[in-house]
Amino acid sequence: MPGTTIYISDSISLNSDEINFSFIRASGPGGQNVNKVSSAVQLRFNAAGSASLSNETKQRLLDLAGQRATRDGLVVIEAKRFRTQARNREDAIERLASLISQALHIDKPRRKSRPTKNSVQRRLTSKKKRGSTKEMRRSPRQED
Repeated sequence: MPGTTIYISDSISLNSDEINFSFIRASGPGGQNVNKVSSAVQLRFNAAGSASLSNETKQRLLDLAGQRATRDGLVVIEAKRFRTQARNREDAIERLASLISQALHIDKPRRKSRPTKNSVQRRLTSKKKRGSTKEMRRSPRQED
């Protein structure tokens, strides 16, 4: 897979040289096979040193990665969902691509909205009406 390109979006693609794979034994059920075959994949992507991503995107990616990101700016993804090494490798690449595409998306900042003058007036009127209804239910106070 060296020399291939991984396409994230129309404007961003990663060179496969930026991604390192290591193969480890998967935990969990699987009988004898799980003890013999290293089918789980550990993908390492150096986000901090990547030339393909802008600084803002790198920062959002590391924030999104959470515990999967190291202090050095590496994003580590473990894929062990499937029985074969090849499918786990594809799964890890898909998950990295999904994470990067999420980091590319910038949310619009939220602008605070205010209730209209009429809606405030309606709310206050209904509160007064409700309060007077409850007051009418009370027994009259006895004054000493």
